[in-house]
Amino acid sequence: MSIWSPLGPAAAAEITLVASNAINAVLDELVPQFERAGGHKVTMRLGVASALRKEIAGGAAFDVAILVGGLDDLVGQGKISAGTPTALGRSGYGLAVRAGAPKPDIGTTEAFKHALLNAKSIGFTKGGGSGAYFLRLLDRLGIADAMQPKLRPGTNMQAAVARGEVEMTVNGIVPILRAPGITLVGPLPPELQSYSTFVAGVSATTRERQAAMSLLRFLTSPDAVAVFKRRGVELSP
Repeated sequence: MSIWSPLGPAAAAEITLVASNAINAVLDELVPQFERAGGHKVTMRLGVASALRKEIAGGAAFDVAILVGGLDDLVGQGKISAGTPTALGRSGYGLAVRAGAPKPDIGTTEAFKHALLNAKSIGFTKGGGSGAYFLRLLDRLGIADAMQPKLRPGTNMQAAVARGEVEMTVNGIVPILRAPGITLVGPLPPELQSYSTFVAGVSATTRERQAAMSLLRFLTSPDAVAVFKRRGVELSP
């Protein structure tokens, strides 16, 4: 693991960080710490990771990028500097209920399946990666047809659960942990789990390479790793 040390005020720079909005809560906490310690100014641009990847491939300017999945394609295109891609961690899917509601047992595949079948309603993100994975999971469990009357697609099902409009939701652990009014029951059973890996890299054409590399080192420092973990992003094995 890299040890991060801030640069002096004379080296302060302005850098642009483009990142998956899946980890906005993590960055909202870490970026101000980095700015205070190193004197740099970071402008964040958040978005859907796949869309950001296309923008970078098309020539969009940035200094540091945090996307989902490997960056070899962008390295090959000369957009990301070779040798800089760094895995920050991974996050899986979990089940959430309204704060204070009973937590069903989801420790095994059969228990998870039983919890879904017993639920009155289950929300999932329509059009999102988590929603698509959840629907495939229902097919895999052989309960897609039985679950149809219970399914509630939407754009912010965490809030719907918090309001009591939906009993539970399956979503990424990171968005579950950052949402008020709901409780993470737990991650999906290991045999059903799927992970998104967040990988950071420095632009091959950045004019602020020293500051960009400093941010990359900071994001892999022990203090930053602790924040990632608390927010639902674990170190990749």
